[in-house]
Amino acid sequence: MGFLTGKTVIVTGGGRAVLSDGRCGSIGYGIATAYAKEGANIVITGRNVKKLEDAKEELERLYGVKVLPVQADISAGADNEAVAASVVKQTIDAFGRIDVLINNAQASASGVTLADHTVEQFDLAMYSGLYAVFHYMKACYPYLKETKGSVINFASGAGLFGNFGQSAYAAAKEGIRGISRVAATEWGPDGINVNVICPIAWTAQLEQFEKAYPEAFKQNVKMPPMGHYGDPELEIGRVCVQLASPDFKYLSGETLTLEGGMGLRP
Repeated sequence: MGFLTGKTVIVTGGGRAVLSDGRCGSIGYGIATAYAKEGANIVITGRNVKKLEDAKEELERLYGVKVLPVQADISAGADNEAVAASVVKQTIDAFGRIDVLINNAQASASGVTLADHTVEQFDLAMYSGLYAVFHYMKACYPYLKETKGSVINFASGAGLFGNFGQSAYAAAKEGIRGISRVAATEWGPDGINVNVICPIAWTAQLEQFEKAYPEAFKQNVKMPPMGHYGDPELEIGRVCVQLASPDFKYLSGETLTLEGGMGLRP
């Protein structure tokens, strides 16, 4: 029995993805795995139903937890408030509470220069990232207030360092950092912990980025000093677990940069 038994976590972008060598290649799935090992009920959202069902099957089989997969996509032209509200309603109907919201989902056209970026590509990053954070945080707020829960949002070094070919992605991630700091200020009195993680992990998405845009990859993706990229479960997922612990309430509102093997840097 883990210390999160009976608690409920929502992980956006929680479908299972694999690397070319067959290893798990998804930050969202790594996070879900870390929470499953602590006994939490897990709600995973995403666009790809098969990835969600694959995650559900493996997590329930290996760890004996309950997993609710919900197909959901915050995107331009959709009724995004209704999308987020539906995810929250299904979560409450299934588990009765929300203790942790993890906004991990993000799509973007990385590798495209600012001059070549289209409005559609910009919208893709902003809706899947910044607008998704906005809608999910608003929809979850009443329930997080009840449980004195936690919000963990994902930003990126792309915004911190101005990565080449990632203008829309960087803009979305910097917006997420900003809204997170405001939420930490406004929701702190409600007992809600809000933090941001800026990770680097070897994922299927990063693997595909290297193949599709090798020059942009070389300019942007640097090997951490410890000589390996972050592990989606053991490093990033475990950090997310710790941020849901009462022991970490004092960190609310901080940006945490997670580098492979380097731990946390507030």
